Amino acid sequence: MYKVTKETLISDVLENCPEATGLFQAIGMQCVGCAMSEGECIEDACAEYGVNADLFVEKLNAYIAKKG
Repeated sequence: MYKVTKETLISDVLENCPEATGLFQAIGMQCVGCAMSEGECIEDACAEYGVNADLFVEKLNAYIAKKG
């Protein structure tokens, strides 16, 4: 099963689970497909949007496991 960490690149998450786009949009990240997200890790994105990275990773992994 695919599992993400705070160090996982956003582009890797979306490549493995494109349906997770909505979770990123829910925290205010409307441009998940932009060039910046290609090299940005989840932890950096969460810091930029004022989101707890640990909780967001938990939510992402739960979503991915459910879709799995």
